[in-house]
Amino acid sequence: MEEEPLSDWAERRSRRRADRYRVVTLTPGPPAGGHVDPAAPRLVSRWNGYEWEAVAVVANLAEAKRILYPETAGTDPTPCPPAVGRHGRAAQERGEGS
Repeated sequence: MEEEPLSDWAERRSRRRADRYRVVTLTPGPPAGGHVDPAAPRLVSRWNGYEWEAVAVVANLAEAKRILYPETAGTDPTPCPPAVGRHGRAAQERGEGS
């Protein structure tokens, strides 16, 4: 098996990480997925080719997404259906719930 030259590997690695961002939730406890606690503040970092550098501290997941995806800022590709209350539509039709 032939080994890949180090310069080729370094170029491939830098292309893969160019302008790559990372978002970390600023809450106590172990790290969790981005969808967990969307109202929590977050640290947005960018890979500069050598290390992760802080870009911004934002108030919630929505603000972090505005930095990560500026071309789609303010749009929601999958809007949520209107809320019908705690017990659902069937309970509402029966006159129950909120």
